[in-house]
Amino acid sequence: MSIYLDNGAATRPYDEVIACMDSVMRETYGNPSALHGAGFAAERLVREARERVAALLGADVACAVFTSGGTESNNTAILGGARARRRQGRRVITTRAEHPSVLESCAALAAEGFEIAFAEVDGEGRAIPASVEALVNADTILISCAHVNNETGAIQPAEAVCAIARDCERRTGKRIAVHVDAVQSFGKLPLEALARRADLISVSGHKLHGPKGVGALFVGRDIRVKPLLVGGGQERGLRSGTENVPAIAGFGLAAHRARADLAARAEKASACKRRLLAALTAGAGEIRLNGPGGAEASPYILNVSFLGVRGEVLLHDLEQQGVFVSAGAACSAKKKGGSHVLAAMGLSRAESEGAIRFSFGDFNTEEEADRAAEAVCAAVARFRKRGRYR
Repeated sequence: MSIYLDNGAATRPYDEVIACMDSVMRETYGNPSALHGAGFAAERLVREARERVAALLGADVACAVFTSGGTESNNTAILGGARARRRQGRRVITTRAEHPSVLESCAALAAEGFEIAFAEVDGEGRAIPASVEALVNADTILISCAHVNNETGAIQPAEAVCAIARDCERRTGKRIAVHVDAVQSFGKLPLEALARRADLISVSGHKLHGPKGVGALFVGRDIRVKPLLVGGGQERGLRSGTENVPAIAGFGLAAHRARADLAARAEKASACKRRLLAALTAGAGEIRLNGPGGAEASPYILNVSFLGVRGEVLLHDLEQQGVFVSAGAACSAKKKGGSHVLAAMGLSRAESEGAIRFSFGDFNTEEEADRAAEAVCAAVARFRKRGRYR
């Protein structure tokens, strides 16, 4: 039986989510904008899902805008947020350890004449608040950072970044919008405090046992964002196009279930993570933990470098044994070169090349962690003995 430890890339949907989506496609297939009973029924499902997703975040339901996922949410927040503030300034602040959808959005803004300033990260991959603060100037209009790094699981000081922006606003009267990519923490960590402070928050469905192809961007009531998609004016005019009702309903159900047992699920993932790390530390020889340990990291992500072994080679060997992991983020897997996140943290090429990300979900068990560790330790020992990958 396979062991799936790549939940940071995508999770297996809950059975009830699959059943819900099947039912919606068969029975509630009207357009939610239509002015008849079938349309009203679909609109009710969208409204219920919006309430459930907002409740999980702890945000105002009116702020939730459904999108196709985290990438679109990040693109809309950064491109749309910056373009709406073009007359107020041109500086956008982020870090080099962000998700590619953030970095590529910033690159697109740079091509339009915006200035992108990169704050430093520490050796564990966390943005340094003092570095963010030092980059804020009179031209700054937007700051974007993750809440949990998608490769290392490092919990970022997002609330501190929000405080920096608010302090600037108090002193100067100028609003700096703060965008937080919460894709890897939504449904996994408490976010109510962050929801009260950030202006724009991105979330996605397929990281918490919901469907792929659906997400949301929470846009504060007093925040202007220029839409990337225009047309019928759905989703407050910020995301035109007929809503994907089956996926939205499934997303809402997954969020509803996640909210019911948030702490218990996090503790279960943490137990698997501790078990796996202890076994790797004891049996895999020379390794390096990439990112912080304990409460400063997500219980759902573990990134380890196996020195003297190439992560990609190890990944494929484990796949043959039915253990599925990743050598970084799935969104970057087909790009050449090492991890930009690990490079920003200061890892050497050898350390970066030996990195494997293990990410946990609700269906994983401690027994699976033991079996995965056994497979990893055996493979690492075999490769090091051959000496081919040093």
